[in-house]
Amino acid sequence: MSIFRRSLLREFTSLALAVCVVLLAISLTTLLVRLLSNAASGALQLEGVLAFLGFIAINYLPIILSLTLFIAVLMTLSRWYNDSEMIVWFSSGVGLVRWIKPVLYFTLPVALVVAALSLGLSPWALRQSAEYKRQLDSRDDVSLLAPGVFRESKHADRVFFIDNMSDTESVVSNVFVQSVQNQQLGVMVAKQGMQKIEKNGDKFVVLENGRRYDGTPGTQNYKVMDFATYAVRIEPYEAKIEAPSPKSMTTPALLKQPTLQNIAELHWRVALPISIVLLTLLAIPLSFVNPRGGRSVNLVSGLLIYMIYSSLLSTFQAWTAQGKIAPEIGLWPVHGMALALLIALFYKRSSVNGFSRLWSSR
Repeated sequence: MSIFRRSLLREFTSLALAVCVVLLAISLTTLLVRLLSNAASGALQLEGVLAFLGFIAINYLPIILSLTLFIAVLMTLSRWYNDSEMIVWFSSGVGLVRWIKPVLYFTLPVALVVAALSLGLSPWALRQSAEYKRQLDSRDDVSLLAPGVFRESKHADRVFFIDNMSDTESVVSNVFVQSVQNQQLGVMVAKQGMQKIEKNGDKFVVLENGRRYDGTPGTQNYKVMDFATYAVRIEPYEAKIEAPSPKSMTTPALLKQPTLQNIAELHWRVALPISIVLLTLLAIPLSFVNPRGGRSVNLVSGLLIYMIYSSLLSTFQAWTAQGKIAPEIGLWPVHGMALALLIALFYKRSSVNGFSRLWSSR
């Protein structure tokens, strides 16, 4: 029996690692492309890309681990059916129920990790992401400048562009500034510029050897002025501190403030580790394969059940937050349906494999 368990756990682990690497690579690549696109458009600072990538990855990790374990168990047992190894074990007296214990040995440690992630680490990552974004948004307009990128000020009254920046980032060259004041459009171009901080803390961008154009758009009434030095004041900006969302609140904080949204979030966090256990157990009867029919049918049906289960969890969470479902009920009906399906599938497999093979413990 120890040979059976070691062989099963070894194959579970190797396949789960491969699946997890693939899912992480796909998820991180997709996230990285989206973040880089935001950085290129100016919606996100480039230096924040890796930090946000890490925070979002931590938040996605429970879902990735859930799908990883389900696929690993389903594909491993499907291969054993397809290669007739399951028939050998059934003939040796290993009934279908005997597969529950090694699957739980494999699943429960990961379920505990997911519980730690969903109850503690994922909300922490969301809080850190929001705080980091607030710090980036609090930076002044000059610190956000990057060569070759048009950057709009946070007050939406100026647009900056620089062609090049010195190694010390103290001097920039080929500067373009567009501003709107009293419905008058002002455009300034200068050969170089630098930042200056007065004793009282006021910040200025000092442009040198440039030209300014002032006028009203749509008319020919424009003034042109050459200047040797021109100072543009940088207005301070303080990012708004928003109230934390239920997803980013700590679990004790959710318990202290039992609103409908907070209770729904608590149900979701508890549902993640429970769903992993139920899904991996569902994979045992779902893995049945007719050797003549191939493995595609049960894989498709398994993934369909996974998507339906996940969608129902999200739906019931939304209904709980909206008050359509009593808070004490929450997401438990979805788990109940999954458990009922699990029992029904085991019973169905018992009629296929024979009752004695289902429960045999020799």
